[in-house]
Amino acid sequence: MTSRLRSSRWFDTDDLRGFGHRSRLMQMGYSREDWNGRPVIAIINTWSDINPCHAHFRQRVDDVKRGVLQAGGFPIELPALSLSENFVKPTTMLYRNLLALETEELLRSHPVDGAVLMGGCDKTTPGLLLGAISMDLPVIFMPAGPMLRGNLRGEVLGSGADTWKYWDERRAGRIDKAEWQAVEAGIARSYGHCMTMGTAATMTAIADALGFCLTGSSSIPAADANHIRLATACGRRAVELVHENLRPSSLLSRASFDNALAVAMAMGCSTNAIIHLIALSRRAGFDLTLNDFGVAGQRVPVLANIRPSGEKYLMEDFYYAGGLRALMAQMTGLLEVTAHTVSGKNLGEEIEGAEVYLPDVIRTLDDPVSTEPAMAVLRGNLAPYGAVMKPSAADKRLLRHRGPALVFDSYRDMKAQIDDPALEATPDTVLVMRGAGPQGGPGMPEWGMLPIPKYLLEQGVRDMLRISDARMSGTSYGACILHVAPEAHVGGPLALVRTGDIIRVDAKKGQLEMEVSDAELAQRRSVWTRPAEKFGRGYGWAYAAHVLQADQGCDFDFLETGFGAAVPEPEIL
Repeated sequence: MTSRLRSSRWFDTDDLRGFGHRSRLMQMGYSREDWNGRPVIAIINTWSDINPCHAHFRQRVDDVKRGVLQAGGFPIELPALSLSENFVKPTTMLYRNLLALETEELLRSHPVDGAVLMGGCDKTTPGLLLGAISMDLPVIFMPAGPMLRGNLRGEVLGSGADTWKYWDERRAGRIDKAEWQAVEAGIARSYGHCMTMGTAATMTAIADALGFCLTGSSSIPAADANHIRLATACGRRAVELVHENLRPSSLLSRASFDNALAVAMAMGCSTNAIIHLIALSRRAGFDLTLNDFGVAGQRVPVLANIRPSGEKYLMEDFYYAGGLRALMAQMTGLLEVTAHTVSGKNLGEEIEGAEVYLPDVIRTLDDPVSTEPAMAVLRGNLAPYGAVMKPSAADKRLLRHRGPALVFDSYRDMKAQIDDPALEATPDTVLVMRGAGPQGGPGMPEWGMLPIPKYLLEQGVRDMLRISDARMSGTSYGACILHVAPEAHVGGPLALVRTGDIIRVDAKKGQLEMEVSDAELAQRRSVWTRPAEKFGRGYGWAYAAHVLQADQGCDFDFLETGFGAAVPEPEIL
């Protein structure tokens, strides 16, 4: 057994390097019995003092270690980039690929045989999985879990979604500062990620559906005692995965990604799922495209009655209703149940017997939450490579719309002008913002839910058609068309739109057009100049030089599968 452990290359050799490795372990108080013949399990911990989603990871890592020790492994904690969605500027998306690269190299460079990946905050889940897929050691993902429901004087609050709602009411003058501060104090009541169906809940559910989690564990609230038991179970299972040599390359299949795509749609997922799932599939050698999302959006109805696509429930309610296992049991006919999971059982075995306890929270295929799809893909002369929209969270009147554009060249420009009555925007105006894509943002920030002009809010308007090359928070809602590709910064057609141009949208037909002639667009392109680059050095420069466009997952070109020869194991000389 010892000879086939990857870590034995560090610890079992009778030479100077082996001596150094063993003596330094002993320097930290370990004995030979602690590591000899035992799988070494890396615990990639994305905890930090400024990441509320992962505030409990400081304790949970000890629970994971307990499980590793119970199963006869040797745990080592390896801290990694935390990517706190709330605080990292300009956007955590700028650093998702940095976490992916760090994860891959942490696993490659250290004497580890397998890993537990601890994540949950928006970009940590895809970042960890991207790196793990590329390194291809046995891994299990331990999701952070959603926080508890928010509360305002007995009313349930949902993170993000109610933030936007109450901020609009404050801007409209309908609530005062005291009530706004009461929302502030009650909306986030425990550690854990957003409890709405934002990017965090979407991506942990996707990790679960891909088979990287103990099935259904993504639904467990962070503050629930079951989450402690989950951490220990992940530690135990990580050791078993090493013995079984179950790696991402043998776990994942095209069916795994089709399942994840279907589950995302049934959950009423964040639009960010598109970028991350495309990137993950390309790393694994299964090339999902925007077309796959468009087809899935038409095929799979929204079953999870969770805000913002749902009416009133949150992730805590979803867990009590039966969680992800129950949701997948409701849609068994839409899933490939022979797909593998890290438990060693297939998906069908994992969800067999799962029940729905609150049928208004998890609906049936015959009684979906929304007749509109969770995701629509739009194309046309404004977005030849595609754009995305969340019809289930938009005002239905705007899913087929025609109106004049009001164009902003940047988020700063938009913020400075949006409340100026001289703009003369009407409810039919199409707000257009550019310069916020992967390179233009930089990092494609979540600026896509453009604010409605204050004077329209005061008139009762709560949704308008909005178009940008940015992303938006998964907790956001409204008729927002996002991820326009190619982005304006690299000369995509979005760069050529002018205020007053007529924009035509038909979400059902997947159309996004500006009613401008080809000749006029050619003339505009002839005088267009590319904006100055954002970075002259460092990581930002490397990011801009190598990031792919939104329709390709925004990965780095040099990290994708097939870019070059596989990286060898490190020499130990």
